[in-house]
Amino acid sequence: MYPPAENLGTDVYARLPDSLHLTDAPSSWLAARHVKMHSFLEGPSFDRAGNLWCVDLAHGRILRVDPAGNFEVVIRYEGEPNGLKIHRDGRIFVADHLHGLMVLDPQARTIKPYLQHAMREGLRGLNDLFFASNGDLYFTDQGESALENPTGRVFRLRADGKTVDLLMDGLAGPNGLVLNRAENVLYVAITHDNAIYALRLEPDGRMKKASRYIQLSGSTAGPDGLAIDEAGNLGVVHALAGSVWLFRRKGEPLYRIRSCAGLRTTNVAFGGPDRRTLYITEAEQGVILRAQMPQPGKLMYSHTN
Repeated sequence: MYPPAENLGTDVYARLPDSLHLTDAPSSWLAARHVKMHSFLEGPSFDRAGNLWCVDLAHGRILRVDPAGNFEVVIRYEGEPNGLKIHRDGRIFVADHLHGLMVLDPQARTIKPYLQHAMREGLRGLNDLFFASNGDLYFTDQGESALENPTGRVFRLRADGKTVDLLMDGLAGPNGLVLNRAENVLYVAITHDNAIYALRLEPDGRMKKASRYIQLSGSTAGPDGLAIDEAGNLGVVHALAGSVWLFRRKGEPLYRIRSCAGLRTTNVAFGGPDRRTLYITEAEQGVILRAQMPQPGKLMYSHTN
């Protein structure tokens, strides 16, 4: 249907050191999946100092990687952190499958619940999150949804920290999400439909209409984390395909960024001094990959004034 995407390579920016491997540590998340892994890296986001924050979903750890590529465990707690985004005031918000929306104080190294209920019921299991330029927080409530159990939801928490809007229900594994440059379309990765949905938003924030924007194929999993660049190109992690796709605004494949490590690519973030480097969490080998991109990433809320 489209010309083949141009291939871009990656290299390893940082590798979780052996001293931080938890191969024999108990993990209910890993036990439920009948696998044994020393970590499961997800949720990369940069702070203003150039540190890359990410999570270890398997063992409830929040990690910080300094500009030299050195890992540090900031906190470990009884949870399942997945997505991570940084507020412009420095607070770190975490989408936790067990506890809902959490907030981490990076100075005190404490984490506590921020939102555990929406629409008069408990959250089913958060996956990822994204800040709009006005401070509204969009997040996916994936739970255990799948094609045979399409119960996933997409919410928005207004910047007032109190008002919660349900944008869409009945989804088969809503995962990563990101707004387009104009912030009138919310792209959502629907993992178990192997697709990206586009949720069109009215000026008052209500969802007007949803459509299937990109249909992927192949892999035993689907799209995971998302990111967008200044030209409006959409970066899509293809889980278990060892790849990140970059699509033009019209949905045409532009580049395929291939992992030089394992196949469990999970999420992405633009970083570097000019935001032209794409950083990719890869969970199979516990590494952060990077690739040089033609366009800088869109400025994140964490870096706005």
